[in-house]
Amino acid sequence: MKTVYFIRHAKSSWEDMSLSDIDRPLNKRGFRDAPFMAKLFKSKEILPDMMISSPAVRAFSTAKHFAQELEKEEKNIELDDHTYLGSEEYIIDKIQNLGDNIQTVCFFGHNPTTTHLANMFSNDYLPNVPTCGIVKIQADIDSWTHFNTKTAKFVEMHYPKQYLL
Repeated sequence: MKTVYFIRHAKSSWEDMSLSDIDRPLNKRGFRDAPFMAKLFKSKEILPDMMISSPAVRAFSTAKHFAQELEKEEKNIELDDHTYLGSEEYIIDKIQNLGDNIQTVCFFGHNPTTTHLANMFSNDYLPNVPTCGIVKIQADIDSWTHFNTKTAKFVEMHYPKQYLL
């Protein structure tokens, strides 16, 4: 069984309009939600073999909260420039080229890509993966080369407003 978690970055700040998009940090809600969702993730006894993040400050900050909660070193988060504005096809190709020793991988990225990826594997339409939303996709395969929309299925989604008001 191979498992992918698509995790949308936590809520970002628009306070400093002089910052480029890639440099936008988390806002107050993002700093609340990222650690909370990381704790929820850990409570499900998930320990990813690999964490891949967009280099955008808001995505990498979210990934760092998860790494800290999972007791993984920040240096183990792979930054992938193409996940910043990358397409669904790029992400699927990246997954299909993972080493088969990896069972579970987390991608920290952005919308609309995260929502599009969730919908590729879901039987139901998902209008939006909210900020800091976690989408679980599983495939009963031995090799990532067989990961596709026929072998992998949407399992569940969690997001902060399900738990926090």
